[in-house]
Amino acid sequence: MGHSNQKPLHACDLSVEEKILLLAGRDFWNTNSLGGKVFEANLSDGPVGVRKPFPDEKGELHDLPSIAYPSAEVLAQTWDPALARLTGECVADDCIEKGVDILLGPGVNLKRTPMCGRNFEYFSEDPLLAGVFGREYIAGAENRGVGTSLKHFCANNREYGRLYISSEVDERTLRELYLVPFEIACEANPSTVMCSYNLVNGVRMSEHAKLYRILRSFWREDGAIVSDWGAVKDRVASLKAGLDLEMPFSEESASALKTAYEKGEISDSDLDECVERLLSLLYKLQERRGKRKVLRTREERLSSAEKVAEEGIVLLKNTGVLPIRNGASVSVTGEETNRYFAGGGSARVIPDGEISTLSEALSALLPKSEIVSADVVSQGKMDAYRLSYGKDVAIVVCGSEDGEGSDRPSMALSENDVRFILETAKNNKNTVVVLRCGAAVDVSAWENRVAAIVSAGYGGQRGNEALAAVLTGKVDAAGRLAETWANGREEYLSENAYRDHNVSLYEEGLRVGYRDFDLRPEAVRYPFGFGLSYAEFSFSDLKVSREKGGAKVTLKVKNISKRAGSEVVQIYVREAEPCVFRPYKELKAFEKVRLAAGEEREITVFLPRRAFSYYSTAEDGWRVHAGTFEVLACKNARDEMLKATIDME
Repeated sequence: MGHSNQKPLHACDLSVEEKILLLAGRDFWNTNSLGGKVFEANLSDGPVGVRKPFPDEKGELHDLPSIAYPSAEVLAQTWDPALARLTGECVADDCIEKGVDILLGPGVNLKRTPMCGRNFEYFSEDPLLAGVFGREYIAGAENRGVGTSLKHFCANNREYGRLYISSEVDERTLRELYLVPFEIACEANPSTVMCSYNLVNGVRMSEHAKLYRILRSFWREDGAIVSDWGAVKDRVASLKAGLDLEMPFSEESASALKTAYEKGEISDSDLDECVERLLSLLYKLQERRGKRKVLRTREERLSSAEKVAEEGIVLLKNTGVLPIRNGASVSVTGEETNRYFAGGGSARVIPDGEISTLSEALSALLPKSEIVSADVVSQGKMDAYRLSYGKDVAIVVCGSEDGEGSDRPSMALSENDVRFILETAKNNKNTVVVLRCGAAVDVSAWENRVAAIVSAGYGGQRGNEALAAVLTGKVDAAGRLAETWANGREEYLSENAYRDHNVSLYEEGLRVGYRDFDLRPEAVRYPFGFGLSYAEFSFSDLKVSREKGGAKVTLKVKNISKRAGSEVVQIYVREAEPCVFRPYKELKAFEKVRLAAGEEREITVFLPRRAFSYYSTAEDGWRVHAGTFEVLACKNARDEMLKATIDME
């Protein structure tokens, strides 16, 4: 593992053979220590928990149980960056306990399409929201001495053909959408950035020198670029492009580097540039190892995870049936009522403790209520239907498990889920549908038949406690969508763009998510940023003034209801008379405000000059056209509450 009092090595201290070995992992999860010369770092999947493998008596690897946190989808729906930082800090404690030096996450790829199988691992369709949450998560972990791996760089926006397909994206769209989350997240200085499997404009990402140069311009310090596992196809080309660490070890790659060096196809400087970055990273991780300490108990981390799940649950519809009063009779049914829903693939974590059922969590908060539950799979549909007869509230739990390696087959729920919802709603007018899904859902077949819809996502091992708290009103319904829910997959331009087995054409350009749906509001079921609350809020006194380097925005938010609650103030900017195509409006700032009943507060946000700019491919840089801009204070992408104008030069 190396010794903490060792003098840091440099490339000149290593032989060519040692340099080549250092540029790849020793095995699947560890870097190469060169026989003890340098620190050996351990890497582990994440970021919703530590998925560290351990060998059994036969040498077969199994994942260690770990605290399972809410998915990135749920975390983003809190619209509270402080909770992203808190999650990073908590997962860092788990890493410290398990001896992990680099956690492979978070992912900040945009939700270009609702069909991507890994959308539950990503934050948003909006680059600002995705970048801010990635940055704060990284800061939480890195400040605690645990390295992160920002992923997947870049334009990896669906799982179909991810190993070989070329994402064909114009430069302006790359700059304004797909690179921005990485740019913002790099403000927190992640230890590594992980390249994706796909190609971008015909060049494999493990060999993309141009995009690597742009990426490195974002970093405050020059971190290491690491491959996704098995993403390197030509180690010589990837080395020349600037990819530092190939994971895992490949004898073929090592042999190719040695041969290329002997033939003079790669130089000492080619090797040393990558080696120096890796040595710097390993020394940093080694220094951290000796100083890291666990700050939060397991229970404190679980409580933090529960808080995130509470804040990230989105109430989409409510005719008044929620919150459930203590003393009401409640049935909890569905296809798989008691199933633990979580995303599959490298992000899946085995929870390290028992998971309460929703009925158990509700019973703890509604001691005067009759709570009955039936799982259709084990008890049959008729018994489950009967339970909902005559109940004050009939909860139907539905869900799906998305995962790495394949895209979602449909935006709709399964036929069994839809049938069960409709039959339950026929028998009980107070039917509440709880969605345990990892992305946007097409609710059109049953939305108007039910009394309430709750998007709970993958809430982690305390997800049911959090859900019960929201359903009963113990906490406010405080989550807001981080992606647009349209009327079906065909409404998304990305789903109508050209694609074959080699190419995915991003022909929608900048018209992704609400940037498109603002022009087609009739296609939207629930807009970006949407979410109901048990409280009610008003906005007033919006003012915008020029400041050095940008503009200052102030407004007042008041809770005009009789209970405490949370509102998310979303600040959008639009150019009044653009001379190039620009989306109708773009999110440029946001703030979550928690207010007591009757409380009013003034909030202030600063909009840098960049908030008013677009990327000019003609000038190879960001440009602001002199003219008038509108600043919109919104509750979501559809509900524009206040508007002010400002002239920019």
